[in-house]
Amino acid sequence: MSSDVSPGTSQAWAALGADPALLERVSYGGPTDGLPARLPVRELARAIVAVCSLAAAELAAARTGGPVPRVRVDDGAVATAFLSDRLVRVDGRAAATFAPLSRFWRAADGWVRTHANYPHHRERLLVALGLPGDAGVDAVAEAVAGRRATDVEDTVYAAGGLAVAARDVRRWAAHEQGALVAGRPLLTLERIGGAQAPAPTRAGGTRAWSRTPGTPRLPCAGVRVLDLTRVLAGPVATRTLALLGADVLRIDAPGLPESQDAHNDTGMGKRSTTLDLGRGADHRVFEDLLAGADVVVTGYRPGALDRFGLSPEALAERRPGLVVAQLSAWGRYGPWRERRGFDSLVQAATGIAVLEGSADEPGALPAQALDHGTGYLLAAAVLRALTGRLGPDGGGTWLARLALTQTAHWLVHGLAGDAGPAAGGPPAGSTGHDPERWTTETDSPMGRLRHALPPIAYEGAPANWARPSGLWGTDPARWATA
Repeated sequence: MSSDVSPGTSQAWAALGADPALLERVSYGGPTDGLPARLPVRELARAIVAVCSLAAAELAAARTGGPVPRVRVDDGAVATAFLSDRLVRVDGRAAATFAPLSRFWRAADGWVRTHANYPHHRERLLVALGLPGDAGVDAVAEAVAGRRATDVEDTVYAAGGLAVAARDVRRWAAHEQGALVAGRPLLTLERIGGAQAPAPTRAGGTRAWSRTPGTPRLPCAGVRVLDLTRVLAGPVATRTLALLGADVLRIDAPGLPESQDAHNDTGMGKRSTTLDLGRGADHRVFEDLLAGADVVVTGYRPGALDRFGLSPEALAERRPGLVVAQLSAWGRYGPWRERRGFDSLVQAATGIAVLEGSADEPGALPAQALDHGTGYLLAAAVLRALTGRLGPDGGGTWLARLALTQTAHWLVHGLAGDAGPAAGGPPAGSTGHDPERWTTETDSPMGRLRHALPPIAYEGAPANWARPSGLWGTDPARWATA
């Protein structure tokens, strides 16, 4: 194991506002041939997993009163974890990945990336292009070929669909949204609403998770997390908190079903239920859950949940003491702040797809690294906020905000820097990395489930989740812990 702290680890740890002296607790090892790309994807992955592991170790020490455990980052485990959505199997069956209409299309003046994995997104894409509901690849290719890429982007988004013109780094930097991203930090983590003590529960007591005796194996033991996220970054974050002992309850709207294949990967350690927050009875159930929560994680478009009283300001007033973590694709600012987005679309917009492509067509990172990376970074921010709550002046509501575009900017400009896009190694292609070593199998309600092992590793860390993924949306809407 090497004990030299990578530059990316130092940058990410500084972005979390953490004590730089703790970085000496981090070491690295394992095969480094996973995640080959022109951009430094390996460095991004190992750095973010390192700070997430260190944040977990720091919280463990804060809760037990012991020293901060040492962190061991295995590059093979990290690469495997960043490919977890592609490696999951149920009874040997691979998960469905991208749908036929989720791909790059040649436009009249460039390329367009679409995302149509969900039926409602596919329907909106076809409506925007003036095509029937049964249209296939050839029809879409013909419709896009006669239009400018940005015209397709604007038309599809106006119809509620998902399409982004592929831009190079310069064009994105000149775009209003890209310029705003460049002026912001990798993430923000701050305390809002003053330094009040945690709010009382409905039962009249206070949440007593803060200090427990024992080992640092589960630093989030007793912590309750409301998970209002969807594929992929948010669920990766809450899956990590579940690994560390948190009681994580994912809540989805019943009319917006999730892919079971996606949930097989990101539902590890959690429970999943559905509530319609627009219905009185369901909203009251949600309010009862919120009254006993310690952490609320949201991954919807900025402002989408504000009407339910879930803005940070409203939560700080109603539930002082919460940790609120918000994730978005494009950020909470600029002309694209209300747009939906996914990893593949952010890669296309920010110049990553052009950097990773060829003269003939755009390419892609070897994994959905923006999603996975932002997910582990979001978990790290929550862990640091929980540690902050244990300090002498740690009360109040803690707010973490992250965006896929900010992670993308760090990858392209912060990590690659003056070394340029080739800093990460050769383009994506064949690799000697064998993920079998870092996967395992277990019985689940869906069948025999094969999944990647967690990459979070420190002295005493859990080696696996306490429970496998279950059937999406079938758990009762109540906390598992007293």
